Formats: sequence, C-alpha cells, structure tokens
Amino acid sequence: MRPKLPVMADYEVSPETGFLPSQVPLERLPQDYYAPWETAVANLPALILTHRLREQVHRLPLLATDQLVTLPQWRRAYMVLSFLCHGYVWAGDVKEQESQTAAGTKVTITTTDTLPSDTLPTVLTQPWMAVCEKLELLPVATYAGLCLWNFRTVVECASPAEWTLESLATLNTYTGSIDESWFYLVSTAMERQGGPALKAGLLALQAVRDDDASQVIHQLQIIAQIVDSITTLLGRMYEMCDPHVFYFRMRPYLAGWKNMAEAGLPQGVKYGDEKTFRQYSGGSNAQSSLIQALDILLNVEHHPTGYSSSTTTSSNFIHEMRCYMPGPHRRFLEHLTSVADIRDYVVTNQSQETPNASALVLAYDACVAMMRVFRDKHIQIVTRYIILQAKKNARTTHSATKRDGLAQSSNAETGTGGTALIPFLKQARDETGVVAAGEWGKRLLSETIMMKPLKFDNGDKQ
Repeated sequence: MRPKLPVMADYEVSPETGFLPSQVPLERLPQDYYAPWETAVANLPALILTHRLREQVHRLPLLATDQLVTLPQWRRAYMVLSFLCHGYVWAGDVKEQESQTAAGTKVTITTTDTLPSDTLPTVLTQPWMAVCEKLELLPVATYAGLCLWNFRTVVECASPAEWTLESLATLNTYTGSIDESWFYLVSTAMERQGGPALKAGLLALQAVRDDDASQVIHQLQIIAQIVDSITTLLGRMYEMCDPHVFYFRMRPYLAGWKNMAEAGLPQGVKYGDEKTFRQYSGGSNAQSSLIQALDILLNVEHHPTGYSSSTTTSSNFIHEMRCYMPGPHRRFLEHLTSVADIRDYVVTNQSQETPNASALVLAYDACVAMMRVFRDKHIQIVTRYIILQAKKNARTTHSATKRDGLAQSSNAETGTGGTALIPFLKQARDETGVVAAGEWGKRLLSETIMMKPLKFDNGDKQ
C-alpha cells in the first residue's frame, strides 16, 4: 500500500508561500522582558562597526525562554539570538590597557582585537539552545533565520501574492547595508515565488496515483514556469548587492565554525561552560527546503562531491544541510521522498508508448532543464560574488584574512556552509541533467552538449 501524500499544513508549509510563514514575521518580541535582546540586535551594525558588541553582550541579563508563547515569537527569538551569536564570534573586540608615559602620566590605550572568539557566553547560548530545541534547529545561523523569518512589508499587501522584492524589507542585518538586505530578500522573494510549485508537485503526485496524465503534464508545466521565474529573481541579485560588499563585509558573519581553521577557529566554538567545542556549518542556500523539495519531486539524486553514487561513506552535503532546516520542513522532505514517483510514471508511459508519453516527457524534461538553468545561474553568481572576490583577497595579508573571518584555501574557495563551492555546485548541476527522461533531453542536458555546439544529421552546426 502506498504511503499517503503529505498534507502541507502538517509541516508548517503553505500552498501559497511554501516554506515562508503565511503571515509576516514579528518585527519585535512583544514582551518587555526581552527588550535587552531587541535593543542589542537593533544596534548590531553600530556595535559591530565600533567593535563594542562583545562588551554589550557581557552586560546582558540571562533571560529565560518561558515567556515565549507563539511560534512567531520562538522564531523571532531564534533570529535575534543567532544574529547576536554570530556577531559575537566574528566582530572582534576593543581592549583597553593602562600605560604610563615617560613623564609618569597614566594613559589608557585602546586596541582592537580582530580575532574571532572561540567561546560564546552563557548569556547567549543558554536561551539560544532552548529556542533551537523548540524549533528543532541546530544552534547556529541558518537560512531559515536569515531569509525565511527575516522580512517585513514596506507597503500594505492584501495577500502574500503581493510580497515582492519591491514590497519587502529585512528586519535585521549585520552591516545595516542595502546590499545585505537585498541579498536576503532575493532568497525570500524566491521562496514566495516558488511556494506554489510545492502545491503543483503534490497535485502531480496525486494525478500519478489517479493515472491522470493530462493533469500530471499540466502541473509539471506549472513547475517549469515557476522555476524559470525564480531563476529570473536570482539574476536580480546584481541590482543592489555589490560583490565586494558581500564578500568583504557581509559574508564573514554568515560563516559557521566548521572547517574554519584558517579563519581562526581550528576546533570550532565552545558554548557557555561546555568543555568541548562544537562545529556547525553557517547559513547556506543549500539549506533551502524549496530547492531540495523540487529536486525530490523530479527525482534528482545528489551524491557526495567527487562521487557518482551514494555507495561511498563520504557525507552528502546536500542531505547534511537538512539538519539545518526547521524540524517540520525536514520531515516534509522526508515524507515527500517516500512518495515521489513522477519520473517513474513518465518513464513507464514512455516505455509503453501511451498517447500522452511524448507530452509527459516534454513537460518533465522542461522542469529538469529549468532546474539546470537555475543551477547555472547560481554558479555564475557564486563565481562573481565569491570566487573572483577570493582571488582579490588572496593578495591581502594573512592578518586581513583573519580579520574578515573567512576560511581561505589555496585549492578551492569555501562556502559559508564549509564546503568547496565550485566542485559542489557543478556536480549538483550535472546531477540535475542526468534524470532527463527523453533522449533529446539527455543530450541537451549532458555536460558535453552544454559545452559544445550541437551537431545535426546534415552536418551543420548551430
């Protein structure tokens, strides 16, 4: 007996907004009790700029989480504490020392310590870990806190359908820059735009069970159009996010403390009075449940970087990133995996040469093609925003590298998630094309055909 299809509401997923909340997030915790947190995060860009954040954090009271009631409040608390914790680790500190001049006069000398902190204070970690336990998240900044729960509307919107890049703003940033806000909001807008694809995917799965090929084709066409639209949104990153600002000012604070030895955190970070270090990846677009859900619907399989199958014992980075998703979203993906059989249905119809076989293959391969185009666009952006900027940064001093809080490698640039970027992204793109159902689709989406001119039977090139 087939398992039941997932009900979106059971997993905090909306047919209109997908993994975004269907209501705008809280801009501030309503309880006065949490005002110290809110005041600190509101001043975060200034505290980072002046290297006074750690000093301010040490003055915070230790607050309990028992006054948090609603899910939006828990999410807001997670977001606030995540910003404060990452700022604390990466922002540096000001140290004051008394000295004596040759004339015997006492003076205070102020110096800036730019090294990351390998210890987070209990005043932050104790409530942070409690909030993360409630939300089933790891205690580190994630895509959910940076993009899913970090927006507000700047104009009146009658419905979430009106949430666009032109109508949204962020709640919090590390730098206070438009560039940082735009970076988060592009992803937020993509999540909103892509939300209906989840509904279309579930309708397609139901149509497979009903053997309704026309409905499967229709829903696949909807998915292909939506993926095309989110690729267009991704391409708008260039409009208001400068690559230099992203790499040198924003990106350091998004990093986690895994694979960060060259950034000054060889063992990771200690949480409060814990004796052992913790290592977590930072916020990464690989933590988007939307993109992983689309892969699952299309039966796109990803393997550890450098391997063509999952038989190796090496970890699969994309699957590992699910640990950084909210618990309900992670379970939605697991449930979806157990029922996803669209490709099998398409291939079966193809082999049986049913009347709808050609249209099914065309609709399915269109979705796969759009996903590959999306990943090509992502590689272009990563190249411009990280790879080219890293080459510039390679000319700076080692101390500057530590100041930026970035992991550097002579072999491959490392993402905030702690993985080698370009090999990972290229493999994910190539794995997308592999699942094409039709022979033409397979040729079109193969690595060689994307790199070389197409050859036709008449010998012409195009």
